[in-house]
Amino acid sequence: MLKTLYRQIGKYKWAALLTPLFTALEVVMDVLIPWVTARLIDFGINVGDMAAVYRYGGLMVVMALLSLAFGILAGRFSAYASTGFAANLRSAMYRNIQTFSFSNIDKYSTAGLVTRMTTDVQNLQQAFQQILRVTVRAPFRLLLSIVMCLLIDARLSLIFIVAMVVLSFSLWMIISRVSRLFQQVFERYDALNQSVGENVSAIRVVKAFVREKYENEKFARAAEALYQLYVRAESLMALNHPVMNLVVYGCMIALSWWGAHFIVGGTLTTGELTSLFTYVMSILQALMMLSMIFVMLTQSAASAKRVCEVIGEEADIVSPENAVAEVADGSVEFRGVRFDYEAPHTAPEGASIASELSFHRSRLSALYNVNFRIESGETVGVIGGTGSGKSTLVSLISRLYDVGQGSVVVGGRDVKDYDLTALRREVSVVLQQNTLFTGSILDNLRWGRESATLDECREACRMAQADDFVMEMPNRYETRIEQGGTNVSGGQKQRLCIARALLRKPKILILDDSTSACDTATDEKIQRAFRTQLPEMTKIIIAQRISSVQHCDRILVMEGGMVTGFDTHERLLESNQFYREINELQSISSGDFDADRREVNRRSPTVREAKGSEREVKGK
Repeated sequence: MLKTLYRQIGKYKWAALLTPLFTALEVVMDVLIPWVTARLIDFGINVGDMAAVYRYGGLMVVMALLSLAFGILAGRFSAYASTGFAANLRSAMYRNIQTFSFSNIDKYSTAGLVTRMTTDVQNLQQAFQQILRVTVRAPFRLLLSIVMCLLIDARLSLIFIVAMVVLSFSLWMIISRVSRLFQQVFERYDALNQSVGENVSAIRVVKAFVREKYENEKFARAAEALYQLYVRAESLMALNHPVMNLVVYGCMIALSWWGAHFIVGGTLTTGELTSLFTYVMSILQALMMLSMIFVMLTQSAASAKRVCEVIGEEADIVSPENAVAEVADGSVEFRGVRFDYEAPHTAPEGASIASELSFHRSRLSALYNVNFRIESGETVGVIGGTGSGKSTLVSLISRLYDVGQGSVVVGGRDVKDYDLTALRREVSVVLQQNTLFTGSILDNLRWGRESATLDECREACRMAQADDFVMEMPNRYETRIEQGGTNVSGGQKQRLCIARALLRKPKILILDDSTSACDTATDEKIQRAFRTQLPEMTKIIIAQRISSVQHCDRILVMEGGMVTGFDTHERLLESNQFYREINELQSISSGDFDADRREVNRRSPTVREAKGSEREVKGK
């Protein structure tokens, strides 16, 4: 972890080195000033020597000015180094997140990543700044002050030693308890950020369902939990000052008592006693600073661990050595593919087919023994209920996930052989959750291809049935898209995302239920444009409505993570009872695939289960 953090200092190392140097020089000046003060009192004021007063007084002014200059330089360099360190941390985290595969992203919540890049990095920035200054200042001041005390009077220095032991033990008791509380604080931050993020992003849903009171209560619970932890931690931290004051006043009383006896006895001067009072304060303040450092380091240790987890996370999916840089064509083939969202696993050796299928289901595999081939330029529909594995299936084509068993072949090569950039450039995916970014419509479209001209963008929008509504907007293609695309409808957002994908001119285009918010007429126009204007491009269209895919060359039917049919619409009506029954129900219903599937299962559950088991056994 320390190596990871050290590497992020980067070009700010020279500032990080100069800060402790100037801090040490500042401390030297601060520690020597009381000694000069004692000389001024003993050899100037007490004996009436004004020349000595001027001499020592001038020296004190020079040392004070030097201390001020060194302090300013130390503060400037520490600020430069700590802010640069924080900037490097955020950049390193952000760059690494961009390399994550979907399986990497699944390990972290959005709220957790936001907390790590804001609160955790802020804690590390403050800790680093304190380390550069206070961890040099406090021990150095403590050591020099003790040395000066011993040089002045070793007997009175015993008072400081006793005070240090008492104060150190008290502070250790406080810190040990506070540190455990701060380790829990950052877990509460994630919950708080998650509550805020969900509420803000879904504010329209909250208001539509009149759930403001519920959301307020949920946020209040998260804030209250964080508040309680902080109160407990800060209450313990507040004991630092009373304990320190008790020790300081005790030392002053002891110094005054014993110092007076020594002055009367002639073994101690008034100036030396005065400087001892200054040094006792310096020693105890140094101890207090050290205690605060320990608390801050405890806080920052939890933050450092969370930040380093993200920076050190290695992408599960990377380009291989000597990667293939070009996709030959748009053919796609799945060969015995199995995929689990957990680590790949197998049933116990020697288990029966039924036992293995039961084991498979208990582990919630998303895909199981998937085999099919799509020819280049073919238009294939994929249909199935929620949770049948449709989205997972197409995610494997562009290698957003890696298969657990089997292989996915694109253009005649295993996807694991390709350079990731080359593969994903030729496999354009329009996901279920359509995302538009803040900026103009033209800026969003050029995510597909930065060099695209306005005419090319309009042509892509015409195929996606988006040009008409864009041209009706006040600024047309320069119209600004608000954050999250809130100023366009769901159907408009989908069509813009389709146009963005078309601009890449990929060999394979995947629409993952990307016309669900469009009306039937618009959906049909988009399908017709694909058939007539993109004959060489392989199109894979996931849909809930059979009407959206019935004109495809072939249709892939999925149930429970397995392929139960792959043929034309007409042949599936003849050979696949499930497909035929869904088609009949959708012709007289709203087209809700899941509702229709439940109706089919309700009508003939025994037949469905029997056929499902038969397919599973054959697949095995």
